[in-house]
Amino acid sequence: MKRTALVAALTVALTGCSLAPSYQQPEAPVAEQWDNTDQYSAVTPPHWRDFFADPILQDLIETALKNNRDLRIAALNVDAFRAQYRIERSAQFPSINASGGANRQRLPGSMTADGNSAITSQYSANLGITAWELDLFNRLGNLSEQALETYFASEQAQRSTQLSLIASVATAWLNLQADQETLALVRDTLATYEDSLRLVEHSYDVGIATLLELQQARTAANSARISLAQFERQTVQSRNALNLLLGGTPRTNLLTPVPLSHFEFAELPVGLPAHLLQRRPDILQAEHQLKAAHANIGAARAAFFPSISLTTHAGSLSPDLSGLFDAGSGSWLFMPSINLPIFNAGRLRANLNYSEIQKDINVAHYEKAIQTAFQEVADGLIERTTYKQQLAAHDEMVQTSEEYYALADLRYREGVDNQLTLLDAQRLLFDAKQKRINTHFAKLASEINLYKALGGGYSQEL
Repeated sequence: MKRTALVAALTVALTGCSLAPSYQQPEAPVAEQWDNTDQYSAVTPPHWRDFFADPILQDLIETALKNNRDLRIAALNVDAFRAQYRIERSAQFPSINASGGANRQRLPGSMTADGNSAITSQYSANLGITAWELDLFNRLGNLSEQALETYFASEQAQRSTQLSLIASVATAWLNLQADQETLALVRDTLATYEDSLRLVEHSYDVGIATLLELQQARTAANSARISLAQFERQTVQSRNALNLLLGGTPRTNLLTPVPLSHFEFAELPVGLPAHLLQRRPDILQAEHQLKAAHANIGAARAAFFPSISLTTHAGSLSPDLSGLFDAGSGSWLFMPSINLPIFNAGRLRANLNYSEIQKDINVAHYEKAIQTAFQEVADGLIERTTYKQQLAAHDEMVQTSEEYYALADLRYREGVDNQLTLLDAQRLLFDAKQKRINTHFAKLASEINLYKALGGGYSQEL
């Protein structure tokens, strides 16, 4: 009979009713389709090794995935939350402990029945359960569910960190290449200005060029030297920023310049906005945090109800160590307890209100994550179209500026035009080439951002 009652109590404890509100995924606060695009594919973006096909860039990304400290911290956070979940889950099960003890006590004569002092001994050995809470209202179950969802959220945070790291390394590498390409352009431009300065100095010495033309040539050369120092500094700083992301020494020589025109990424399929909800790690993280908040409400509600704890053990008790396990020395203890909250100055109500407010906050975070994702993808789509047009215009502008410079240089050497026209042509050509480099970098960076915004493929190898 006692055994049947105990089994029934265990069954009730393990299948207690949950007071957590049922979870319903909030409706996505965005449009159902993108503007100005007809590409609605459900295909997942390619793995990063397929998207970033350049072997140098692949080597850099692999180095970062192995050594980057932010990613290492994210991985350790996952392990920490996994351990926290195991701690919370273990509270749902009884903890069985074995214990043994000995007690010897001298009693004075005034404390004994016969008036003589005495020494008493007691030895015990027990196996039992201590203060196991019967989870009738699923308080412990909801706390375990909350820890589990927090653990899942940390996994998505790790994936988000990894995806951001991949995009950051690729962008930093391209930024370094853009700086090195611009630095080479500045050096070429400075060489051109110095050639012109020597020509003007010679013309001035023989009385052909004026002092104004000489000063103009010197100003142009000094301006190029200023730009040279600026981009030398900027190139080193870009390399340092990339090294920080890598967290280690790559096999690739970072000083080897690679023209931006050599970079080309795989075509990205673009799905409906709803597909982001299953793919973007930050959205999935926000949803897991929202589910954790729902479970926390259940635990806060369960705190209003009585809690029942069970302590029981069986063993042996004897005044002599040699007779501890003799027949007739067996002992047992069964001690249930109940705790009913009566007055707590509104603490339980405030805790429930706090949990409900936290749930509303997490709903807002979830909706904001969706809106941010929608905006980033929409921006990426329009950038993908307009940067192609802008780069084509820059190519044409560079060609026109080169023709203008060649003509101005020829007319200046033949004495048809003054030096001011030549300097203007040199300046326009430099500006056109520099802007083309910047636009080429911006176009490639926008493709990387779109890949990240779509929740692109990621690696599980950390």
